[in-house]
Order: sequence, then structure tokens, then C-alpha cells
Amino acid sequence: MIDKKWIGHELPASTITLDRGRLRFFAKAIGETAALYTDVEAARAAGYADLPAPPTFVFAAELDSGAVDQLLARLEVPIAKILHGEQSFSYHRVACAGDTLTVQSTVDDIYAKKNGALEFVVKSSRATNQHHELVAEMRSVIVVRH
Repeated sequence: MIDKKWIGHELPASTITLDRGRLRFFAKAIGETAALYTDVEAARAAGYADLPAPPTFVFAAELDSGAVDQLLARLEVPIAKILHGEQSFSYHRVACAGDTLTVQSTVDDIYAKKNGALEFVVKSSRATNQHHELVAEMRSVIVVRH
């Protein structure tokens, strides 16, 4: 069983500078076909400063930093036992190429179901830009199978 002492634990902050090439690659990978995600001129014509980050891209900052891997290690959860159970986003402003995002996450809850056969780790995150403006709030649930 995962020790509930981790409820309230803050993960190390994760920072990522949004790169045009990475945003284009991500847009292609998720099947996004709108030109504003791949063409700077189209993005500017649509009112953006540069290529906007596709909606779920903000999730990448924390994954890239290794913070989630560190959390799983602290919780003593092998990656082979996890499933991505849920993800939700609340957007407050658009992030564009050239912006730097910082993601700060907290473990909000840990609970079990099916007599402990499944455990759930609920994590909330806030992404802010280089101006300390809130870009997005995220909530994810990691499912651990025993």
C-alpha cells in the first residue's frame, strides 16, 4: 500500500521553454491539422504571438523533467504497474513558442479500491508562464495495479 504520508507532497518545479520544432512535432503526433499549430504566419494571422502550444502540450513539461518518475520512485511504485487513469485541463491563457512554462504539482489524494488491488494517486498541477501568469491547471490520476 502507498503510504498516505505523501498526500500534500509537492513535486519539484518543472520548467520548459516552448520550441517551435517541438510544438510542430507534437501537433503532428496528435493529428492536429490546423495550420496555426505548424505555420508561424498562420498563427500570427490568427492573433497569436507565435505558434500556440496544442492544448495538451503543457502536460509535457513535467514528464520531460522526470518529476513524475521521481514521485513514483518515492512512492515505491514500479512503472510497469501504473496506468494513466484520468487527465483534465482548465486553461487560462495560451502559451506560444518562446514562452517558458513552469509546472508545480502536488499530491492531493491517495486511496484504494477493490480491497487494495487498485490504488489511485491524485495529482494537481499549475502551469505558469515567464510572467508568472497562470496558463493552465491540470489534474491527473495515476492508477497502480497490484
